Amino acid sequence: MLVLALSGIPVLTVGGCACVWWAARGGPRWTRAVSAATLAAGRLARHASRYDRNPSGQDN
Repeated sequence: MLVLALSGIPVLTVGGCACVWWAARGGPRWTRAVSAATLAAGRLARHASRYDRNPSGQDN
C-alpha cells in the first residue's frame, strides 16, 4: 500500500506539469485549474523549504 501511495506522487507531479504546459498553450478550462493548483503547490513547497533551513547556514 505504501508503494502505491509513493508511486502516485511522481504520477501527480508529471500530470501537473503536463497540465501547466497544456494550459500555457490554451488548453481546456480544467487544465488551467489543475495548473493553478500545481503552481500553488510548487510555491508552497519552495516557501516551506526556505524556512526549513538553518538561518545561520551552519549544521549543528
